[in-house]
Amino acid sequence: MKVQAQIDQRIKEQVDTYHMTLENESHMHNVPEGSESHFKLVLVSDDFDGKRLVQRHQLVYGILENEMNKIHALAMHLYSIKEWNERNSLSPLSPKCHGGDKGV
Repeated sequence: MKVQAQIDQRIKEQVDTYHMTLENESHMHNVPEGSESHFKLVLVSDDFDGKRLVQRHQLVYGILENEMNKIHALAMHLYSIKEWNERNSLSPLSPKCHGGDKGV
């Protein structure tokens, strides 16, 4: 199973997901074509209500314990439904890679 599919499956199994996008951003980095090493996760769930940002990250890292050794970077944007609505359903754009920019 591809790494992206594993991440997607694990999260959906363990988090009450309101909204989720998982993007493989490896193509924006200096890695071989077809790599699955850099991901951006936007996850919206009421499971995050009352949790500090570090607790949200710890929750996701715990869920993805087996997958984390297969990837280089995971940008996480984790919101409660209320926070997501306050943001007008928008997540931050990913910055350009500083270590091997392919001009993307």
